[in-house]
Amino acid sequence: MKRFFSIFMIILLVLGVLSACGPKEKENTNGTADSKKPEKLIVWEDTKKGVGLKPAVQSFEEKYGIKIEFKEIEMAKKMRDQLRLDGPAGTGPDVVTLPHDQIGQVVTEGLIAELKVDESILDTFTESSVLAQKYDGKLYGLPKATETPIFIYNKEFMKEAPKTMDGVYSFAKGFTKDGKYGFLAVLDNYYFSHGFIGGMGGYVFKENDGALDRDDVGLNNDGAVKGAEYIQKWYKEGLFPKGIIGENGGSAMDGLFNEGKVASVMNGPWAVQGMKDAGIEIGAAPMPSLPNGEPVKTFMGVKGWHVSAFSKNQEWATKFVEHITNEENAKKRFELTSEIPPVKSLIEDPVIKENDVAYAVAEQSQNALPMPNIPEMAEVWKPMADSLQTIVTGKAEPKAALDSAVKGIKTNIKTNHK
Repeated sequence: MKRFFSIFMIILLVLGVLSACGPKEKENTNGTADSKKPEKLIVWEDTKKGVGLKPAVQSFEEKYGIKIEFKEIEMAKKMRDQLRLDGPAGTGPDVVTLPHDQIGQVVTEGLIAELKVDESILDTFTESSVLAQKYDGKLYGLPKATETPIFIYNKEFMKEAPKTMDGVYSFAKGFTKDGKYGFLAVLDNYYFSHGFIGGMGGYVFKENDGALDRDDVGLNNDGAVKGAEYIQKWYKEGLFPKGIIGENGGSAMDGLFNEGKVASVMNGPWAVQGMKDAGIEIGAAPMPSLPNGEPVKTFMGVKGWHVSAFSKNQEWATKFVEHITNEENAKKRFELTSEIPPVKSLIEDPVIKENDVAYAVAEQSQNALPMPNIPEMAEVWKPMADSLQTIVTGKAEPKAALDSAVKGIKTNIKTNHK
């Protein structure tokens, strides 16, 4: 019996030693720690925006003892191209920032990693901005800043923004004469016209369970046709000048507004500084509601923070992304860069609410639709622009023009996206 007991104890001792020497399960702290804490993380920030990142970097370094090394790279194109080279070579960043409409492409290429974060973190952002960071139902980033077209008006001519587009139309009918215009928008550009087409019931790609169906294009359905007919009305009735068409339409509209010849426009926050430099006292508001009572569903662009798929420190990189997008750091970033954060609690914060333009963008963003971020979206822009130009110039009726656009979109998708 003693011999059996001794053998039993020896077995337990051996198992205990093996257990102690075996590999430990990696600490699961929801992205707060890898098996080994890195000495530094490398971050790529957009050009001229580093000033907005510095306070968050400092607080992260103090809290976690990890050095953050960041440099500025042009975000719209150069960053993605550089990641394609430096990532596989092992000389790339841990964290990058990208416009959300590139997510589908970079995910397809295997350049950024899926993020795993608590729902409590996602709940701090607007629903549409989180949706913009998803591809095929999976999360690939946290939102940094948002922008979308809004209603901007010259206070010399308008005391406040009308609540409805019917109100804007009535104002424009009475104001438009002698080279002055009540309302202008570049509506042969699909980026802007989608607000009306989408608000009337059209859609680009049908969303099914969080994924976009490239084969279900809704740009010639009944709602899309009604939206195009509404757009056509402004041109038919001479409320828009003939020069607000084509590639130069935007600059022509900006010139007229900055010369004090336009009461109101549909434009984005990127145009505001030029208006102020021209001495125009502006007001800003979300887009007025459509005749059907629905909001103008503008396209929204969302800049996000992402973790490189080539990073060896993905959990700590994720923690950094969570840190720099939290309420405190998002607010500081807005104060330093004027980039508008889609953080729900900040929409009513005085720092945004008392800023006409920022508050208008924040409010409009809640009704906006993130531009589709699947690669097939590249096939939409030209067919829609071509068709819209035939509509606004009276060369084609809306239904026929949109049928042609959708046919071209589907053909291009089948040809260029297997």
